[in-house]
Amino acid sequence: MAFTLTSQAFHEGGEIPRRYTCKGADVSPPLAWSGVPADAKSLVLIVDDPDAPDPAAPRMTWVHWVLYNIPATAPGVQEGVTADALPAGTLEGTNDFQRTTYGGPCPPAGRHRYFHKLYALDTVLPDLHEPTKAVLEKAMEGHVMARTQLLGTFQK
Repeated sequence: MAFTLTSQAFHEGGEIPRRYTCKGADVSPPLAWSGVPADAKSLVLIVDDPDAPDPAAPRMTWVHWVLYNIPATAPGVQEGVTADALPAGTLEGTNDFQRTTYGGPCPPAGRHRYFHKLYALDTVLPDLHEPTKAVLEKAMEGHVMARTQLLGTFQK
């Protein structure tokens, strides 16, 4: 079975509904996954936008959400999930809004792409104390068993 990431809120390459953006409630979309490798120990979810600030002249990748040590047995995360409702053991990293919670799409110009990246790891990472994406990716090196992603777009 292939490792897949889906959402009931939007399909691959589709528009992310306003509800999950700064123009709406700014809550996280529901995400579900399947096909996690049987020997995976944990999962990592990173949501980022490589089109910041303007897709016509991107200068950086803006990080919207960082979760790690998600139990490999978890089936996904619910809509609007809060820290206390994340799967047991899940830890949060710091996004580019300088917070650990989900920060929805809020592009200043043009239509941006939002990559929801899910990684299966062969280990449970130590507590990295709200790491940035870069710190988390460094800790993941050599431990990624499988990877999948879901792409959504949004324009204000």
